[in-house]
Amino acid sequence: MAPYESDDAVDVARDENPHAGRRKAARYAVPVAVVGVAAATIGLVPALAASGDPDLPKITAKQLIDKIAKSDVQQLSGTVKISTDLGLPNLGGLESSLASGAGKGAGAGSSADPQAKLTELVSGTHTLRVAADGPDKQKISLLESGSEYSLIHDGTNVWGYDSKTNSVSHSTSPETGKDRRAEQPPATPKDFADQALKAVDGTTSVTVDGTEQVAGRAAYKLLIKPRQSGTTVGAISIAVDAKTGMPLKFTLTPKSGGAAVVDAGFTEVSFARPAASTFTFTPPKGAKVTEQKKGATAREHDGFKPGGGFAQGHDKGTVIGKGWTSVATFDTGAKGGLPSGGSKAGDLSGFLGSLGDKVSGKFGKGTVFSTRLVNVLMTDDGKVYAGAVTKDALVKAANEGK
Repeated sequence: MAPYESDDAVDVARDENPHAGRRKAARYAVPVAVVGVAAATIGLVPALAASGDPDLPKITAKQLIDKIAKSDVQQLSGTVKISTDLGLPNLGGLESSLASGAGKGAGAGSSADPQAKLTELVSGTHTLRVAADGPDKQKISLLESGSEYSLIHDGTNVWGYDSKTNSVSHSTSPETGKDRRAEQPPATPKDFADQALKAVDGTTSVTVDGTEQVAGRAAYKLLIKPRQSGTTVGAISIAVDAKTGMPLKFTLTPKSGGAAVVDAGFTEVSFARPAASTFTFTPPKGAKVTEQKKGATAREHDGFKPGGGFAQGHDKGTVIGKGWTSVATFDTGAKGGLPSGGSKAGDLSGFLGSLGDKVSGKFGKGTVFSTRLVNVLMTDDGKVYAGAVTKDALVKAANEGK
């Protein structure tokens, strides 16, 4: 089916998102610990569309973005396939040390800690079962070989359960509803699509690129392409359910070509209300329960919810530049750039150092770590610069931000 006529993103952005400051600040999920955490903002799935393009009424890009914005799915259940191909080397288990160090103080140490499980989405293909019933009840289950990890939000309680180790992580919060911040990973194409749409402005081309079938449902395809040079993003494709307006599949391809970096989609989905028992949890007999410290989950995250997203930032972070070539930066306060300390941290520092490229400029000296999508510069004086930009664009931003 031929692509539909489309609207230019300049008009879309002006009409849809007047809060330019919020859009810029939310554009990047800043990697806190180089290559491992950089990928935690990304999820993906293999191509999941069924054969045959459905015949749907014509729609403009602006109308389709309006449809996504007005979507109000409160109940759902389904299966999501997530794959990630950032082109990362095998870290030989050292990424676990990195994640462990980054998560200390937030209830880390338990295999059921949500932060620890995020590292498993950094690479490979994963299957998730998701369910939601309004803003106060959600469940995500990561299916593994012979085991399962579940994250359950039920009112003021957030439970993490790792069946492999019979370990439980528990936290509570007095906040509920749409304003509640929960420590939960991205789980559906909606999570990723929300972040991509925040990046739509005058530096972006947005078109409607035909239709497709996803999980047995008819969907429009929204195509987002950066107009700026210097970004590593090639294109983003979002399959939008024609009836509900909810994104069913999200695919991000890099400018360098090749396989998608992010490709996340439903293999099956239902918008019927899940059974109430789906969201109830009682620690199994003999399980080791770790209580997270009060406020440990009150991070700069949007938790998974039918209309939610996932973003991660830093309290003292700023943004250099604009559009798709903007770079997030913050000061870690740690001199030397790479992790140091015990033997494991030392091994990790040396290993990471061997992966990066040494650079220098007006900002001083540092190391650039590259993936197919995100580049991260860690300076020797403890500053971090990160963005979906090329190495040269990153160094230029660091020089300008000095």
